[in-house]
Amino acid sequence: MPSYLLQVGYTSDAWANLIANPHDRIDAVKPVVEKLGGKILHGWFAFGDYDLVAVVEMPTNVDAAAFSLAAAAAGAVRTIKTTPLLTMAEGIEAMKKAGRAGYKGPGRTAHA
Repeated sequence: MPSYLLQVGYTSDAWANLIANPHDRIDAVKPVVEKLGGKILHGWFAFGDYDLVAVVEMPTNVDAAAFSLAAAAAGAVRTIKTTPLLTMAEGIEAMKKAGRAGYKGPGRTAHA
């Protein structure tokens, strides 16, 4: 099943609610991810540009997008970023295909 990196930034209201009632947000969203056919592999609170980071498996890009859309629409996140993750084998396969693609950038010759 495809894996995705989720990076979530909360609104100030969401933080106020979490401070008033601290709880594990991974447990809170797990049923939603599972309803979409997915599984949360790992999740962490973080600090910096994002407040929560998780790695999830979802059946398709559409399912991953549906989760991100639902989370954004709920109003508690100021930003959510969903990044598809490739296995090493998939990345190597992509590199090989790229080498055969024949793309030429401006002023460059194609790779054979």
